[in-house]
Amino acid sequence: MITGRPETRDGQDHLVLTRTFQAPVEDVWAAITEPERLGRWFGVWSGDPATGQVQVRWDYEDDVAEETYVIEVCEAPHRLRLHNLSEKPADVWTLDLRLSEVEGRTVLDFAQVMSDGLPVTEVGPGWEYYLDRLADSVRTGEVSQVGWDGYLDLAPEYAEAFGKAGGQSS
Repeated sequence: MITGRPETRDGQDHLVLTRTFQAPVEDVWAAITEPERLGRWFGVWSGDPATGQVQVRWDYEDDVAEETYVIEVCEAPHRLRLHNLSEKPADVWTLDLRLSEVEGRTVLDFAQVMSDGLPVTEVGPGWEYYLDRLADSVRTGEVSQVGWDGYLDLAPEYAEAFGKAGGQSS
């Protein structure tokens, strides 16, 4: 069962996923922003964020090398908005992460702008996988052991949720 949903924000279509953690907001923020902690579930970044850009290496993808990401908003420990640099608008991924804490539990609202051409049938299952890896890493304090198998099986549900008749991907 998918956890992502379509949502319109500021006139743009988004894929939105929510995760709840039995951890303080500072811990989840660290898992998202500190290179070593990010490497436990996603990849690592390098560079100086004070410049407004970092290099991000996706460690659990076969076909994505290092990319430059522009930090649009960084309000620790509650909001991070960034996008990758690309010559092709369809290849730009804008991510908006918002964290809130209530009684020691942290809620992550993870949103990606779904620009034309992005296949929700791949993007949705991909973020389900990565956010499950994040939850596993925060829970265990270790490198996530969540594997990819089965996540693409969510594609038809994403197609339906986003109104993509016949499994159309974008």
